[in-house]
Amino acid sequence: MTPTHLPGQVAIPDQTRGTSSPLGHFNTAPADDAHSTLLTCLHSLRWAQRLADHRPYPDLESLLAASDEAAYDLTAADLSEALAGETLPELPDGTYSAAHTALSAAHAAYEARFGHAFVISVDHLPPNEVLDQVLAGIRSRLTNDPEEERVVAAEELRRLARGRLVTHLRGAGL
Repeated sequence: MTPTHLPGQVAIPDQTRGTSSPLGHFNTAPADDAHSTLLTCLHSLRWAQRLADHRPYPDLESLLAASDEAAYDLTAADLSEALAGETLPELPDGTYSAAHTALSAAHAAYEARFGHAFVISVDHLPPNEVLDQVLAGIRSRLTNDPEEERVVAAEELRRLARGRLVTHLRGAGL
């Protein structure tokens, strides 16, 4: 049977189109599922809630722009919450034990000075450069005053969240 088209009727686009993509699944997932996924990217309840509440996103770039904006708007308490959920980046397999010792000592000094985990985005680096960058980053940032370091840490958290979102959605096939 052919549908009858009457004057004044408007075709309604299929709203399910695109939900087979990872972004489509994210956009249509139950709020609790989206919120849980977002918390794996950045450990801030406010950031995750904001991104989940503003779904759907038309494309990955829009989601990343919203992520950046929400990260820039984090309060000091939100930053503390997000930093409390962070750990040091994983070192590449085969990193010698002296490097682990040096990294542990530098991280302990950093935590003693600033009261939170050292965060740095190393997604863009080849595995053989991660250790050097993390150690150099800790050493140079230990000279920051606490307010300056809070700004740097917030920027690193924003980068981490962005990279984790991309990894999550691309890992799911986007």
